[in-house]
Amino acid sequence: MAEVVLGIETSCDETSAAVLVGERGRPELAGLVILSQDVHRVFGGVVPELASRAHLAALPAVVDRALAEAGLSWSAVDAVAVTQGPGLVGALLVGVMFAKGLAYAGDRALIGVHHMEGHLFAPLVEDPDLAPPFVALLVSGGHTLLLDVPAWGRYRLLGATRDDAAGEAFDKVATLLGLGYPGGPAIERLAQAGDPARFSFPRPMRDEGYEFSFSGLKTAVLHAVRASADLERDRPHLARAFQDAVLDVLVTKLERAVRATGYPTAVLGGGVASSRTLAALAAQRLSGLARVAVARPRLNVDNAAMIARAGWFRLAQGERSDWTLDARADLPLPGLEPVPHPSPAPNSESP
Repeated sequence: MAEVVLGIETSCDETSAAVLVGERGRPELAGLVILSQDVHRVFGGVVPELASRAHLAALPAVVDRALAEAGLSWSAVDAVAVTQGPGLVGALLVGVMFAKGLAYAGDRALIGVHHMEGHLFAPLVEDPDLAPPFVALLVSGGHTLLLDVPAWGRYRLLGATRDDAAGEAFDKVATLLGLGYPGGPAIERLAQAGDPARFSFPRPMRDEGYEFSFSGLKTAVLHAVRASADLERDRPHLARAFQDAVLDVLVTKLERAVRATGYPTAVLGGGVASSRTLAALAAQRLSGLARVAVARPRLNVDNAAMIARAGWFRLAQGERSDWTLDARADLPLPGLEPVPHPSPAPNSESP
């Protein structure tokens, strides 16, 4: 088994490298560098071509810095784990080609990692005792997934978004409110000063099943913004109402899944899981039902530590990628299994 794994993450607009050191399934994070691309703030969202070029320019230095933080040279690395997908295909290609070049030149093991599986493994970087079975809510800019996880590497998809991901909804609403990009942190800060009773937005699909939809909620916010006679006055109240609606939907679905499975643990992952408000609400609603495991914000944003940890697991299972490894924007989640238990009837576990 590899004792030093170098992780590389370039799926969107963070260029990241990390080093895990250890053995026997208990690796420790020895180095982590995350370089965010601030250029996208000018455009209110990620520009794929600019993201790819920025990764290309920054990745060698980011990898060198992560190794330096770990106090290691390249010769100590046993394997390279890299995000294969999903994500922006041009950005992914930069990381995949760089990782393949490193691994081939140094005759090291190579493993491609699914980005969302990386988010699932993020809490394990800090909490090595975290173990299935558990329910996982993975919420990012591009994905909203609710998973039944009976074992590491085995996943049952309970529900996903039918349209917009929660993170994308935060970004779009932040743009409507003039808050810039990325939207989640800005909305969370502003919402602290908001009156929860001033506005009320719909909770799409909250009381049925496990799937999500946020496009209608975005439209409701758009109409409220246009109807506001004083947006400067209403901005914090709109932010609060929107955030309350999204988090209510997310946590209600999570609670429904915990009750249906009876699992003692719920895992939060993905960029939106950086929200302390989301973590606090989940802990409150699941009190007495399940403990909530969530990594610190730095490990919930796109980062290479989670990729290295998921790669470590795959390598320990004897998996390796060959030199045909390629970036895939639509990479399916590995290890998906049929859901063995029926979905709950509408309103069956709604608070």
